[in-house]
Amino acid sequence: MNLYNMKASKILKRTVYLLTATGFTFHATSHSDFLPFPLFPDKIKAGIDGIVRSSRAISTITFTIADYKYSLYSLSVGSEDYLCKLSEVHLRSAKRILKLCEINKGFYVKAGQFVAAIRQVPKEYSSTLSSLQDQAVPCDFKSIKEVLMSNLGQHLSEIFISLDEQPIAAASIAQVHHAILRGNQEVAVKVQYPGLEHKMRLDIAIMSFLSKTVTWIFPEYRFGWLVSEFAGTISLELDFIQEAKNSEKTAENFKNNEMVRVPHVFWDFTTSHVLTMQFCKGCKVDDLDSLKEIKANPIKVAKALVEVFAEMIFVHGFVHGDPHAGNILVSSEGRNGFSLVLLDHGICKTLDDTFRADYCRLWKALILLDSDEIKHLGERFGIGQYSRYLPLIFTGRSIDSKSVLGAGMSAEERRKVKQELVSLTMEDISSFMESLPPNFLAVLRIDGLLRSIVSKLKAPQQIRLLAYAKYALYGLSPKSNLKSDFAIDVVFARFKTTFSYLHLRIILEVLQLLSWMRKVKQFLHRLLGEIIGIARSVLTLSSSDVL
Repeated sequence: MNLYNMKASKILKRTVYLLTATGFTFHATSHSDFLPFPLFPDKIKAGIDGIVRSSRAISTITFTIADYKYSLYSLSVGSEDYLCKLSEVHLRSAKRILKLCEINKGFYVKAGQFVAAIRQVPKEYSSTLSSLQDQAVPCDFKSIKEVLMSNLGQHLSEIFISLDEQPIAAASIAQVHHAILRGNQEVAVKVQYPGLEHKMRLDIAIMSFLSKTVTWIFPEYRFGWLVSEFAGTISLELDFIQEAKNSEKTAENFKNNEMVRVPHVFWDFTTSHVLTMQFCKGCKVDDLDSLKEIKANPIKVAKALVEVFAEMIFVHGFVHGDPHAGNILVSSEGRNGFSLVLLDHGICKTLDDTFRADYCRLWKALILLDSDEIKHLGERFGIGQYSRYLPLIFTGRSIDSKSVLGAGMSAEERRKVKQELVSLTMEDISSFMESLPPNFLAVLRIDGLLRSIVSKLKAPQQIRLLAYAKYALYGLSPKSNLKSDFAIDVVFARFKTTFSYLHLRIILEVLQLLSWMRKVKQFLHRLLGEIIGIARSVLTLSSSDVL
């Protein structure tokens, strides 16, 4: 007990020292009234702004660390009081970090959005930080005009017939303006905010420092994997030339799919900081009122959406890495009454073929709940003992579940899973997330965003599960190799894949039928019990009357 108190005292001292240091820094630099900003050149202003932003971040995280340490002090881990208090601290901390992201803007907003899309973080964080998705303050047009002219090398009047000064969309790293080119083409011009590379380096360095500081004070809380993944992702988004190439590759992959539209790139007016593309009309994929106006069935939209992304993941191995609602439009044009417009291809992931094939096998095993295969693939992914949680993460079933796919768990299964999850420590969670390969982290995040959209469209999650099952089988089929020498091989492969999918679908339908029959049986048992109970009551009353 004395040893524990000594360790706790050391940790508390570290926290106090860090809090004091960052507090002084924060207050010394955050009061811009005392800083003669107009007198400084732009580089010095940027340096001062960086210090202020960094100080806010350090101060916020320090207060958060102290809140966790002091609020949970002396509570028994896993107890009801501990879990209740932990949820309260999660919510307070999430609101504190939300405020930091809103004030610091830029990459902090992007980081908040990134965290909100990961389903493995506490729900208090994901629900609170999700509000950042639509919070972006546009840059003034004077700065945007300077970026356009310096990148395109011409006066804007020589390029555009018209260019709207008011952006049609604004995000954390760029904003989009509607324009008409001199050739009368209607375009969307995406312009990166000035000075982002410098801000990114500083912000990522601070985030890395904060992550290491948290781990230094709480060794079981390790977020290095998160900072590393975010840094790699955000650096991709800053190169608009690469984004344009990603867009064209996606368009090529779906050239025979009338459901998918990708805006055409105008290369003459595209640089690493300016992207000019075809203007496409449509409503946000989760806007139910607008979908109703264009007579697009939300369930069909959800089905088309998950099938498009399932094809990217399981077949192409090249996937749009940021499928939030703002990046996917539903157009009224299309053979089926609508089509999907895919925007913002900055974050695209190329899955190596070994991972793609293993991920296909994983989903086949998840659908059939083949626990041995799931554990085997877990070893290949490097997550070992944590593979037992993969069915829970992706399908909402435990690895020992007897419930039908998409039907959720029984009350008994939920009780067992809850007991098992309560026993997990932060060390377990950190170890699990650290062990995941980068490709796995990417598809986890993509799946989380898709599930959110499917839920908003009020579509059953079974649509997603069946689409994944279908395209996982396609991904394992040789027919995905378009360079096959013999057409008959392709035809045979397609037949084999279709047969496998139908076989899998029949299994799922039979399981659903059995589940339905069990529910009917339970209902009839309850109904029969109620009838017998009523009959007994009537007989009892009749006997009383006779007597």
